Amino acid sequence: MTKRPQEIALMAESGRLLAGVFSHLDQLNLIGMSTMAVNDLVDRYIVDDLQARPASKGQYGYAYALNASRNSVVCHGVPSASEILQDGDIVNFDITLEKNGYIADSSKTYLVGVVSSAARKLVQVTYEALWMGIHTVRPGAHLGDIGHAIARHASRNGYSVVREYCGHGIGREMHEAPQVLHWGKPKTGLVLREGMVFTIEPMLNQGGRAVHTKDDGWTVVTDDGKLSAQFEHTVAVTRTGVQVLTLRPDERALH
Repeated sequence: MTKRPQEIALMAESGRLLAGVFSHLDQLNLIGMSTMAVNDLVDRYIVDDLQARPASKGQYGYAYALNASRNSVVCHGVPSASEILQDGDIVNFDITLEKNGYIADSSKTYLVGVVSSAARKLVQVTYEALWMGIHTVRPGAHLGDIGHAIARHASRNGYSVVREYCGHGIGREMHEAPQVLHWGKPKTGLVLREGMVFTIEPMLNQGGRAVHTKDDGWTVVTDDGKLSAQFEHTVAVTRTGVQVLTLRPDERALH
């Protein structure tokens, strides 16, 4: 479903506010913080400072403002007061924000303290893969082009792409059509049109792509216990290409 220009403008405002949440997180020393402390800080910042709503909270019965996915957790990690971030960890914070009825969705994987070169490379390649996907977006391109660009970059670097979870349309609802796979064949799938808005959010694993969900019903982990990383942006198809609605200030000079 395509969005009107005024709807995309509202989504861009939600995206700008959400980018500011990550700028706020960038200033923290995460070593020694619990993932619940990060959740509570984000919750207060969105509500009190931005006068917005953490859109994940209450969605599908989920109680928190973010997902905190650490090390071998692929996605949907539940924040906990007993999960303390340690020097050398990687952790993805996936945050959604609603303002004026429209939702933006973004995630970033953080390097906590001094991280191994292997973990650092996984995070860097995952970020690059996200942008490989974003750069294929334009009217007339296909959803398969996005997935192909991401999977090709992952494979060339020796990583696997998680297939059970995907990007999605977004707007007044958190999850709308279409599904945006992070693997695929060029020139296949839905043809992109101006006004479409969706997320791209690849999850790359150090080892195999197999994953499973823990007993809490939320937390998804790698089967082999190896590291996983993720990045996500909300994007809109424009007349000439793509607009990244959740672009962070530190990314503007790069893209």
